[in-house]
Amino acid sequence: MTTNVFVLGLDDQNREVLLSLPADRDYRFLQLLDLDEIGQHREVDMPGVLALAAGRLNSFEGTVDAVIGFWDFPVSSLVPLLCQERGLSCAPLEAVIRCEHKYWSRLEQRAVIPEAVPRFAEVGLDTTVKPEGLSYPVWIKPVKSFSSELAFRAVDDAGFRAAMDRIRAGAGRLGTSFQWVMDRLRLPPEVAGCGGTAALVEEEATGDQLTVEGYVRDGVPHVYGIVDSHRYPGTSSFLRYEYPSTVPEAAGERLTALSERVISRVGLDNVTFNIEYFHDPRSGDIRLLEINPRHSQSHARLFELVRGVSNHEICLRVALGQEPELERGGEHAVAAKWFLRRFRDGFVAAVPTEEDVARAEKTAPGTKVEIVARQGQRLSELPFQDSYSFELAHVFVGGRDGVECERRYRDCVAELPFTIWDDDGEDRSGRTR
Repeated sequence: MTTNVFVLGLDDQNREVLLSLPADRDYRFLQLLDLDEIGQHREVDMPGVLALAAGRLNSFEGTVDAVIGFWDFPVSSLVPLLCQERGLSCAPLEAVIRCEHKYWSRLEQRAVIPEAVPRFAEVGLDTTVKPEGLSYPVWIKPVKSFSSELAFRAVDDAGFRAAMDRIRAGAGRLGTSFQWVMDRLRLPPEVAGCGGTAALVEEEATGDQLTVEGYVRDGVPHVYGIVDSHRYPGTSSFLRYEYPSTVPEAAGERLTALSERVISRVGLDNVTFNIEYFHDPRSGDIRLLEINPRHSQSHARLFELVRGVSNHEICLRVALGQEPELERGGEHAVAAKWFLRRFRDGFVAAVPTEEDVARAEKTAPGTKVEIVARQGQRLSELPFQDSYSFELAHVFVGGRDGVECERRYRDCVAELPFTIWDDDGEDRSGRTR
C-alpha cells in the first residue's frame, strides 16, 4: 500500500535524497508547497500560507499519511499546525516555538544545563548599549532568525550599535509572522513581553563547533550522530561539515547526556532535532549554541555516504509513528559537505554549466555538487546567507578519511568555473580551494 508523504518546501535536492531511500518502502513524496509559496526570503504571510497548505491537503483524494519538512520557520511551525488537527504524528507546537525563540530557548536551557549556557540577555530593538553583566565579544541576533542571518559579532560599543541598526531594519521580516504563531500559545510573561521581534545578546563561545543529531519518540530522546562543523580560518562562516565527528569519546558522551536533558526539558516529542554546540578541546568546556526542532538536511548526504541511508529516513519513520532505523553500510568511512564561498559582494556574470557540474561530479565516486549562486544576480541578492560571506556552491564528497575528502573537494572545485565581477569591473572570484 502506498504511503503518501507530503513535504513542505520539497526541492530537487531533497527529492533526490528521498528517492534514494530503501526501495522496499512504498513511499510517494508529494510537494505540498514550493519554496516560493513558503516565502522564507520575504515577510511570510503565515495565515495565507497555512490556509493554502491546508486547502491542498483537504482536497487530496487519497490518504494523508504524514506531513514533514526540512526547513526552519515557517515550515517548522506549519508541520505541527497542519498535523495536529489531522491526528498525525508531530511535535507539540509550543515545544517547537520554545526551541526556535532564541531567548525562550536560552531560558529553558539555563534551567536544566546551566553549565553549558553562555551569559545572555534579551534587548528591545531600540537598544543602543550593551546590557550590563555581559562582556565583549558578544553576538547579537534577532530572537527569530536562521542560517546566521542578521547575526553579528561585536567587540566594542560601536560594533554593538552598528549590529543593532542592521537588526532593527531586518528583524521584522521573520519576527512579525513568528509573532502570529506565538499569539496562539500561552507564553511565560518574560517571553510574551519581548515578543517575536526583540534581540538576543550573548557572550561569545569558543572552541570547535559541532552538531548533535537525534530524534524523540514517546518522550524519549535518542542521539544517533555527531557532525563536526569547520569554519574558514579567522571567520564565523562554515567551510565544511564532516561526519563522523572526531570529538573524543568522553566528550561525545557528555554531549549526548546534555542533549537528552535539554530536549526533555523543552518538551519535544515525535520529531527529529539537531543541537549545535561549541567544544573547547583544551579545557573540555561545552557551550550550547542553539536547538533546532528538525534534523539537518545539510547532513543528509553525509549519513547516506557513510551509513548507507540519509537522516531523512529517521524523519519519515518518526512522522509515520514508527521506530527509526539508520542502517549501516555506506561506501565511505568519512563524508563532508564543503561550502565554496566568496567574502565580498559581486555580480555573478557566469556560473558552472550542467556539463561543468557533471564533469566535476565524476572526479570521485559519490561526489555531488549544488550550485547556489545565480547568474545575472548580485551575491547580496541571495537568500539565507550569513552576515559575512556568500555561498557559491555546496560540494559533497566521501573518502577513507578527512585528507582524502579534502583532496576530492579540491579536484572537484577545479572543474567549477565562476565569473564574478567586482564593482570596478574586475573578475575576482575569490574562491577558496
